[in-house]
Amino acid sequence: MTVSVRTIVLDSLRPRSLAGFYAEVTGWKLREDEDVDEWAVLVNPDGGVNLAFQYAADFKPTTWPAQDRPQMLHLDLGVDDLDAEQERVLGLGARLLDTQRTFRVYADPEGHTFCLCAC
Repeated sequence: MTVSVRTIVLDSLRPRSLAGFYAEVTGWKLREDEDVDEWAVLVNPDGGVNLAFQYAADFKPTTWPAQDRPQMLHLDLGVDDLDAEQERVLGLGARLLDTQRTFRVYADPEGHTFCLCAC
């Protein structure tokens, strides 16, 4: 048996809007063959794992680092220049949560955590 991860799916109140945020962050393109508000897929141009967003009416963001609603998953995104990418993602609507020497933790516009990591 062969098993592979094809897509990581994040719950969202506004899937197409959140997909737009991550499209700007990653440079990936929105898959156009699904024109629905409840589902959006960003296609990995390298052929790896795609990133998708599905509507969840009861979505509540993590309260990380507090554990009231712990994060269940987060994305680690590799970048060449932490400072430049930080300015870019903050300009797109991310919120800085923590700064470390080799990575930084952010919340996306809906409150999912993600990290920018020095390559």
